[in-house]
Amino acid sequence: MSNPRSPIFDSHLHADTDAETQFIQQHLRRIFLLIYRMVGNVDDAQDLTQETFIKALQRRSQVKDLEKIAGWLSRIATNTAIDFLRRNRRISFSNMNDIPEPYTSEQTPEQLLLRGERKVHLDDGLAVLTERERMALLLRDVEEIPADQVALQMNCSIATVRSHIANARIKFRRYWESRKS
Repeated sequence: MSNPRSPIFDSHLHADTDAETQFIQQHLRRIFLLIYRMVGNVDDAQDLTQETFIKALQRRSQVKDLEKIAGWLSRIATNTAIDFLRRNRRISFSNMNDIPEPYTSEQTPEQLLLRGERKVHLDDGLAVLTERERMALLLRDVEEIPADQVALQMNCSIATVRSHIANARIKFRRYWESRKS
């Protein structure tokens, strides 16, 4: 049973600009955050997010099941970030607070402040991890990609992925506990 196809992913139609815009808007924040957490730099994450969507739109004919599009897009984003990290062994971190946070009327100023503090703590905690630990942890725990698929994306064994994740969780937990004291 095949799913109905969206104009953006129908290879027989010309690209529908409105559908492309909607697709990008629907996934932009999640993809940006995934990439940012991997590369640790806002400017690089913005560039890589744009590159991810360009690749996705160029490869839209590969999509067979629209229900799996989020995972497909995450794989493109992850591979784009991994390629970037491999090319540029230098990682520079910038503050996520440089990005304006959308304000909704349901959020009180106190909630916005607490959200900002949690974001800073998360960024600082991820910064204590090695590149590969951070990547393994984000792919497995945030993106919920199975360990065998993480191993394929990282070009290592499942045991290595599990080791990276275990080390990352220990380091992150130590960092988190040190923030409480």
